[in-house]
Amino acid sequence: MSENVLVTGAAGFVGKFLSEALLEKGYPVIGVDNLNDYYDVQLKKDRLKDLEAYDNFTFLEFDISEKEKVDQVFEEYEPRIVMNMAAQAGVRYSIEHPEVYMQSNIMGFYNILEACRHHPVDHLLYASSSSVYGSNKKVPFEETDFVDNPVSLYAATKKSNELMAHTYSHLYDIPATGLRFFTVYGPMGRPDMAYFKFADMYFNDEAIHIYNDGDFDNDMYRDFTYVDDIVEGILGLVDHPPVETEESAAHTVFNLGNNQPVKLMEFITSLEKALSQSLDREVEFEKIYEPIQPGDVPATYASTEKLQEAIGYKPDTSVAEGLQNFADWYVDYYDVK
Repeated sequence: MSENVLVTGAAGFVGKFLSEALLEKGYPVIGVDNLNDYYDVQLKKDRLKDLEAYDNFTFLEFDISEKEKVDQVFEEYEPRIVMNMAAQAGVRYSIEHPEVYMQSNIMGFYNILEACRHHPVDHLLYASSSSVYGSNKKVPFEETDFVDNPVSLYAATKKSNELMAHTYSHLYDIPATGLRFFTVYGPMGRPDMAYFKFADMYFNDEAIHIYNDGDFDNDMYRDFTYVDDIVEGILGLVDHPPVETEESAAHTVFNLGNNQPVKLMEFITSLEKALSQSLDREVEFEKIYEPIQPGDVPATYASTEKLQEAIGYKPDTSVAEGLQNFADWYVDYYDVK
């Protein structure tokens, strides 16, 4: 295949596995990442190492908020498919460091849109988030639901991305697809995610902090989605760019979720079992219960009907299987006993 694919955030969690899947399919991939220190940079470098084993991978280190460099990549490599996975992630971090989210998620995405405007592409796919649903009570969340009440700045930036993409699609005929990810997890995942932090705390002989007030009857639940399922969903959508009609621009959004939400305590028990299996000894976390944090939502639950109708695909990796893969990787990667 000769069509270049640009993947921003290529050293990130989803970006790494997405790039790898594209490389396996023979696409030349131009990977961009700023390798910031929001979490362990070595993990990002190790993800990159896997990608650099491919002859059809090119890596460029810079921040997508640097407009001239974004334009330069589009001029030099002329990507036909653009996958914007670069973003400052994390709900709680957005409360403490709002400026980073404006730089990366708003200005960075604006630069990508402007580049797509001046260097037309076949399809722009970009990472949105289940956080756009805020504290919606109706479940499962459907793409047509009202999403104008974000409860964190991170969520507000993701909703803004959807609005920006829609506007650019309408004005400049850019086929664009927003991907609302639901709690992605798996090997080589993000160390700021709860499951990863729980493992870290256990091996550091620390108690884990659970932000559900110890209310098991009304426990938070999440639609945990395994990274391979996310990637398969994205790849299925690559060749299905939205088409402009009289009623709408060539822009759409899809939920990429497991459609099987799990209570937080059930997820924690599954992680204990997975680590027990990996270590061949019983693992039980010491637990401290805390109040729900600002910006957290009580539930996420994806309707995946729209995705199924579009590409005939529904994520199906069980939490037990996904966490076992994570636990096996963690024990090996960190060489824990």
